[in-house]
Amino acid sequence: MRQKVKLLRQLWQNMGWRYVRYRLGHEVKRRTGLLKKNFPTTFTPKTFITQANWKQSAKPFFFVSREKVAFPKQKTPSLQRAAQEILAGNILFFNADYKPLGLNYDWVTNPDNSYTYPLKHWTEIPDFSPVSGDIKAVWEKSRFAYILTLIRYDYHFEHDCSDFVVAEILSWIAANPLNQGPNYRCSQEISLRVLNWIFALYYYRDSPALTEEAFSTILNSIHWQIQHVYKHINFSRIAVRNNHAITETLALYLVGLLMPFFPESNQWHKDGKRWFEEEIAYQIYEDGSFLQFSMNYHRVVVQLLTWALQLSKINKETLSPVVQQRAEASIHFLRACQDQSGWLPNYGANDGALFFPLNNCGYRDYRPQLQALASCVAADLGYGPGEWQEDAYWYGLHQPTNHVWQKPPEEALNRFDLGGYYTIRDGETLTFVRCGRHKDRPSQADNLHLDIWVKGRNILRDAGSYKYNTEEAFRRFFNGTASHNTVMLGHYDQMEKGPRFIWFDWSQAVEASLSETAEAYIFEGTIQAFAHVSPGITHTRKVLKYKNSFVWEITDIFSHTAGLPLQQIWNPSDDFSENCQISASDAGGKKLVAEMRDGWYSGLYGVKVATQQLVFSTQENQLTTRIEYTITD
Repeated sequence: MRQKVKLLRQLWQNMGWRYVRYRLGHEVKRRTGLLKKNFPTTFTPKTFITQANWKQSAKPFFFVSREKVAFPKQKTPSLQRAAQEILAGNILFFNADYKPLGLNYDWVTNPDNSYTYPLKHWTEIPDFSPVSGDIKAVWEKSRFAYILTLIRYDYHFEHDCSDFVVAEILSWIAANPLNQGPNYRCSQEISLRVLNWIFALYYYRDSPALTEEAFSTILNSIHWQIQHVYKHINFSRIAVRNNHAITETLALYLVGLLMPFFPESNQWHKDGKRWFEEEIAYQIYEDGSFLQFSMNYHRVVVQLLTWALQLSKINKETLSPVVQQRAEASIHFLRACQDQSGWLPNYGANDGALFFPLNNCGYRDYRPQLQALASCVAADLGYGPGEWQEDAYWYGLHQPTNHVWQKPPEEALNRFDLGGYYTIRDGETLTFVRCGRHKDRPSQADNLHLDIWVKGRNILRDAGSYKYNTEEAFRRFFNGTASHNTVMLGHYDQMEKGPRFIWFDWSQAVEASLSETAEAYIFEGTIQAFAHVSPGITHTRKVLKYKNSFVWEITDIFSHTAGLPLQQIWNPSDDFSENCQISASDAGGKKLVAEMRDGWYSGLYGVKVATQQLVFSTQENQLTTRIEYTITD
């Protein structure tokens, strides 16, 4: 009982009284049925605007219609294959694998385990259930990101996909009655679906497939879905407060802006804009890092910022200056953490999200999305020409000729103290360290994680996320300290795991520094961690990157009296042993022998592969490791 009281007190201290009060109130409303009553399951269809009047008075979008899109066309085989898979009923899930759903998919069956969700009120459907499986697998197709691939195919190959796209939207509407079933469970999913539908409406605005009846049916669905988002927006703004809130407030703002014919549009537009600005100011720190401590979720926000900045600009709207300021800061931060391959560390929660796929580049390549946002703020990232330019073209942007600000020079040392990120760039290497003080909740127990990249290869890497709803052993591994290149105390994580996405006893950075000598670049940082094991435990990590070489020296020092061994964990790439030598010794100079342990790596959501970890253990409070990479190609 005493432990439960302690954890509840910590939850209140970490999350704040506003969060606790809202969650308690929301749960009471859900259990009593009051929440359910606020979301009707029937509606009377209305004619908000005729198709002809909409075409005549439509608000400016990224483009006018299919016939007005104009940028270089490229008939790439990869795009053709992707489109043909979709047209055959096979959908790419989490940017990893195609699932053969078929052309008559019912929209509510989990393709992973064939569980079919009942069409009952969304408040009665759980997010996490061992019977239904990972609900994200049901949401994936219903985001409608795949129709952007078809639109790209339509444009580049001049193959009319309008009948298929419109039929897919109408099929979803028929199979998902208002506020019933799993696809109304999450307002972010609703928001993404609506934004992708709007993209399709503008592209196919002059297509015969978009009949008056189809147009009216889609508008009615958009209206009621956004009404749902507006009524439940405080769940994301208070209880969740991450990229969900940014997505939903942006959807309110943009639907209110682009569809002023809905009775509630003025309110959605005004409130959505104000809330979106507030979320950007709160969630993106001044140094450009992001409160979710996740590279992929930061890229999600990069795409949303691009929609917001470009659509507000072409509609002569004025957003708060903080939106552009945080956009520019985000670009600088992510560019500093980006390897020459275009990839970033697989750091933080990564659920495979890429809301608006508008290019042929691989999922882990961040250049397309950063290039588009950079074009929005007239910045030069120095990428040069390539397939990563296509996103910008779809948004009506082109490589700027007069840059407002130039690409920042690639400094050897980059620090982002608010988020707790430190990078060393030396030749063709990238050294990435996390040393964070958490004012917002962490998602993984990964402080002092170290990523090392050489010539585009991630030789020591983050193991990833795998799945949010899976066996307990996999959840603990991927969210815990063992899947990161840092140190465990005994078999304990740095923090105590709570339910779902909650951690207690947050690890906190005490200090961190970057410096250089004639021979090396140096990171040094100290964290407080393992408070659930014993009070006052600190971990100091010193990383030396020797200049103009492929040599690193890492020293880990613990201050503790817990009587537990240090376990320094490394998650190497598949070719690590072929090109690297690694050795370690304790404080007295005694050589340590690496233990090979079974581990896992998940580069894409829902996909895991067995790997081997390297673990150095010692009963001493210090160990030093040397890593040397040999170039073989």
